[in-house]
Amino acid sequence: MERHLNLVKSDFVADEKRKLPRFPFCYLVFKSKSNRVFEIKDISFSGMQIALKSGEHNYKVGDTLGGDIHWANSQVNILGKVVWANSLNLGVEFPKTTKVLDSLDQLLSIQNIVTNLKPLHREEFGLELPANLKYWLRADGPIELFIWKHADGELSRFQLILMENFVEWQDGKGVCSGRTKSKRSLETPLLSEDEFIFEFDQQIDINKIQFARSVITNIAEDLLPKSVINFLSLKLGN
Repeated sequence: MERHLNLVKSDFVADEKRKLPRFPFCYLVFKSKSNRVFEIKDISFSGMQIALKSGEHNYKVGDTLGGDIHWANSQVNILGKVVWANSLNLGVEFPKTTKVLDSLDQLLSIQNIVTNLKPLHREEFGLELPANLKYWLRADGPIELFIWKHADGELSRFQLILMENFVEWQDGKGVCSGRTKSKRSLETPLLSEDEFIFEFDQQIDINKIQFARSVITNIAEDLLPKSVINFLSLKLGN
């Protein structure tokens, strides 16, 4: 994975607020040296947003926070800096050392991400999907792929959230890119949702498109039909 993805500077022209379904379980966690367990809500090479699973913490902006990131069979030791905080959530900045970046390269490699993708659209997950959402793949914090359909079953739109960036295609509009400006959890009577604010690039960011294409082409056919993988690759310019 390209480390510079989260450093790309683009001109943004529009914000858009959207609600997307949220899977209630996360297997990407941070265990602090004090044995507090946080869910990692978002992660990139520059830092992470974490949420305490129970109780409250006493960290404040400027504090150092040490511990281990755990994801499947991977583990990364981190000593980060708290850059924002509320009673349950923290924003943690990673040190820009070669050792940390090399460890994150392995944790956030495309191969590790696609290995941990889960097909949440399948019945065994027991989720109530929003109308017209046909496929939903998720790899805990780093990657989430939503694919919608028209009423006739043809694919109408897809969005791939790539850490703090995103790429999407919409029928009749084509491909665009941008970054995730913010995300917060919502609870509704019917299903759990996240409210995103997406900031769109003025011009398509080729680095984001290339990264999206690399993820799509490495998705296993037991997660998505080959025809869908080919369709997405074609729309991304393969």
